[in-house]
Amino acid sequence: MREALRARRVGDIFRQVQQFGISQARIATATGMAQGRINEIINGRREVSRLDVYERIADGLSMPDDARHLIGLASNRSARVGGQAFDLAAFPEVVRVYASQASATADIQRQARSATEIDLLAVRGLGLIGLNDSLLRPSIADAAVRVRLRVLLLDPTSPAVVQRAAEIGESRESLASGVLLAEARLKELTDVCDVETYRYRLLPTWRLIRLDTTLFLSAFDEGWEGHESATYKIMQTPHGPLFRGFRRMYEAMLAASERSN
Repeated sequence: MREALRARRVGDIFRQVQQFGISQARIATATGMAQGRINEIINGRREVSRLDVYERIADGLSMPDDARHLIGLASNRSARVGGQAFDLAAFPEVVRVYASQASATADIQRQARSATEIDLLAVRGLGLIGLNDSLLRPSIADAAVRVRLRVLLLDPTSPAVVQRAAEIGESRESLASGVLLAEARLKELTDVCDVETYRYRLLPTWRLIRLDTTLFLSAFDEGWEGHESATYKIMQTPHGPLFRGFRRMYEAMLAASERSN
């Protein structure tokens, strides 16, 4: 069950529940879904990707908090204290949560191949764009249209490099060299895209990939790198605060940064 929760294999989760004598009809009633849909999920003909549906499944099956955390959800809302809680269905801009960047790779690369604007916020960006086999470089090189690419990297001369290097167990020189290598490799993309590279000096917090109106967002912390964090897929909607807020943050960081090439 833990493996199924971590991988978000809802069909496997439902099959585990059935082993305790719970019928498809009872699962459907508990989760607020049609029995036919439950049958399709169990038999692999339908997948679950929306976060609000995961929430309904967790609530309907009375998942304890440790199970909710494995599937990528917060603790049970009924057990929390504080202000009013809102159903995620009211905020449809959050369309999927991946366990890590690795599980989002196919989705990110597919959208990158058709994107006309790409914004990146990273520390050194080697895994995103700086190496031949990085996440986005092949997609940009093979794109059907000329892409406008803007990249924000950590200033290798900033005090934040020292702190971040210590957090991930590297030397300042190693981290700074990685940024310089990424900048050099980005210059090589000028033949295939319009690339702008900037340096920011803040301690890294967010790792951001914007592909036109889709945003893939993850976080840095002392204990992990951005690609190891859960990755949130956020779509632009008329009133969604997350996409608009992070786009605004990016533009503010860009305005306060120094262009390196």
